[in-house]
Amino acid sequence: QVQLEESGGGLVQAGGSLRLSCAASGIIFAAFAMGWYRQAPGKQRELVASITGAGTTTYEDSVKGRFTISRDNAKNTVYLQMNSLKPEDTAVYYCNALQYYLWDSWGQGTQVTVSS
Repeated sequence: QVQLEESGGGLVQAGGSLRLSCAASGIIFAAFAMGWYRQAPGKQRELVASITGAGTTTYEDSVKGRFTISRDNAKNTVYLQMNSLKPEDTAVYYCNALQYYLWDSWGQGTQVTVSS
């Protein structure tokens, strides 16, 4: 059974930083590209950053230069360092594999709220 546990969210002022963590179990972690997704109220869930097992990263345009995704395969953990946060970054953040459709299971997410 795939389990994903996100943590590290909170309330921060615009311009501030947060570091999110996600611990995964039930999968061969290093074999999967992982992503951070977010869902704002009334909006679809979107992929904001991804990282392959080998460490190649991609970012959605609105977070380029501000967010950094990384992973520790030994700890089955993926991270998202978020700097220069903006109010429009406010959302619930989730992690999952890019191939999440293989199990269609999500964690509870972690709330990020950026005040102006």
